[in-house]
Amino acid sequence: MVKLEQKNGETRSQAVEMRTSLARKIAAHMPLDGKKATEVAGLSLYRGSVPTDCTSAAYEPELIVFVQGEKRINMGGTTLVCDPSNFLLTSIDLPVVSQVTKASPEEPILGLLLKIEMSTVREILSQEEFHEPEAVADARGMAVGETSVELLDACSRLLDLLDAPQDSPFLSNLIQREVIYRLLRGPQGMHLRAIATLGEQSNRTAKAVAWLRENYAKPLHVEELAAVAQMGVSTLHHHFRSLTAMSPLQYQKQLRLHTARVRMLMDGLDAASAAFEVGYESPSQFSREYSRFFGKPPMRDIKLWKSVSVAAGLDSLQA
Repeated sequence: MVKLEQKNGETRSQAVEMRTSLARKIAAHMPLDGKKATEVAGLSLYRGSVPTDCTSAAYEPELIVFVQGEKRINMGGTTLVCDPSNFLLTSIDLPVVSQVTKASPEEPILGLLLKIEMSTVREILSQEEFHEPEAVADARGMAVGETSVELLDACSRLLDLLDAPQDSPFLSNLIQREVIYRLLRGPQGMHLRAIATLGEQSNRTAKAVAWLRENYAKPLHVEELAAVAQMGVSTLHHHFRSLTAMSPLQYQKQLRLHTARVRMLMDGLDAASAAFEVGYESPSQFSREYSRFFGKPPMRDIKLWKSVSVAAGLDSLQA
């Protein structure tokens, strides 16, 4: 027991050292706040020096490893806390509300983001090491897990490729596959496995999520969505809520409001134009739902966010 506790203590100490090293590397490549894609395909870095208000975001399948600061993410009423000890794993497209709760110029929130390709996940799952049968229950499309030393090591080596571009074409794909392998081997691996395993309920539900993501501006007909997932309507509702913590209608509404907000902020659309573009037939209904969700009428909210973005040097709602 004493040896086990000693080993666990050494592992925790090693993880702290690796997070500190990774934080220094991210900060060196991110002197300013924001989110930036790197020369390594699929890899982005994030930095934020101030806490933020709640804001909407649309997350894609990706891994975010946090090494400093704290962020809270609300998915359909479920709150996930992301701190330096853990990672955020998203396996489907999800509209969420997020908030940076701990960040300062001296200790900014720092993160490494890596896109996840389900084709790669399926390829790795086809290997002999994963042939053992495993029951895949309904798994949420977003989860938080403790970042292991092995995962931190792989992420650190991936980040090192930014300083060795001659090695990136060969090593990048290998290291990214290792990252996915580490995730699949860990407690949160079921979230990737459930989406990637063809024929499983979560995989079929993910097809409905993807269809709704692409067609959010169209009127929602649940029967059509159920046909995409090859399920009955009641079965789809059950599995859709299990995966996203939302009903299909709630998912569509959040995605519409988020997209409208981005279009008004980034492209200068007025509220009525944004409302029609994302599928609302009534600007007044859009304004009511927008105010209820974001706490302010559309144009007042956008004016506030523009002033905040300019002051913080940010150019996007999502990070």
